[in-house]
Amino acid sequence: MTGAAPGLPGQLDPDAVVPVFFLSDSTGISAETMGNALLIQFPDVHFERTLIPFISTVEMAREVVAQLDEAMAGPVTPLVFTTAAVDEVREELLRTKAPIIDFFGIHMSRVEEQLGARGLREARRLHGVGDVRRYNDRMAAIEFAIEHDDGLSPRGLDRADVVLLAPSRCGKTPTAMYLALQHGLFVANYPLVDEDLETTDLPQPVAQLRDRCFGLTTTVARLSRVRQERRPDSRYASEEQCRFELRRATAMYETHHLPTVDTSAASVEEIAAVVIQTLARQRRGSGGRSLPGRDPRRRGNA
Repeated sequence: MTGAAPGLPGQLDPDAVVPVFFLSDSTGISAETMGNALLIQFPDVHFERTLIPFISTVEMAREVVAQLDEAMAGPVTPLVFTTAAVDEVREELLRTKAPIIDFFGIHMSRVEEQLGARGLREARRLHGVGDVRRYNDRMAAIEFAIEHDDGLSPRGLDRADVVLLAPSRCGKTPTAMYLALQHGLFVANYPLVDEDLETTDLPQPVAQLRDRCFGLTTTVARLSRVRQERRPDSRYASEEQCRFELRRATAMYETHHLPTVDTSAASVEEIAAVVIQTLARQRRGSGGRSLPGRDPRRRGNA
């Protein structure tokens, strides 16, 4: 690789910055996700990431190839990930002089071989509106999450698939939104305030939904730091207050045997994965019943 230091073949100069391009004829979310899953295995390498989505024509692909070839003239060889599905676009992108990792090309032929059928090879099937019912379910889930953010509305709480409980600033809202957008789950989040923490009883609005409740926690230091950004030097942000709230919240979770996750060092994707896995285990443990509140008829009432 250009920019390599003397020694092992391909070894980078520690100060080198590797240009990385994510290419797609759709949103580029898949290219970024799969590419970054590989890049995080190299924590000591510095990357400069560029997303180029919606490469929908051969002409656009040629422009991208010119950009990649220009990057090849730089001090460090770029790394390119693509998930372009349309054959003509993908074939044009592969003309670049830059090393390119073609996720779609690598795997599609093997899937077709196993299925004995040819895929559509169309763009925008994964993140577009191709599956109208799934798309509408996700939009309804987002509306539900917004309506039930931070305990704003008790209306329709019985339709929730998940109820996230936690003191303020523990990550309830981003987790709820991610679960709604990516998984179509109806998620409510309820903030535990001082009066809720006076006892270990579940707050009245969610008391009948214990089997859907999921507790979030974090460290005192992180919670205090996050709250300081919102209300500097306040009682709300003090370590003493944060310690009290986290201790009492944990006591509540333990009393009711609620599943919990520590959000202090976890990404929203990791937190959501824990929630999904927990729901799956609960479903298996209950004899395979559907998730709480997943009656399709409830969608029309969102």
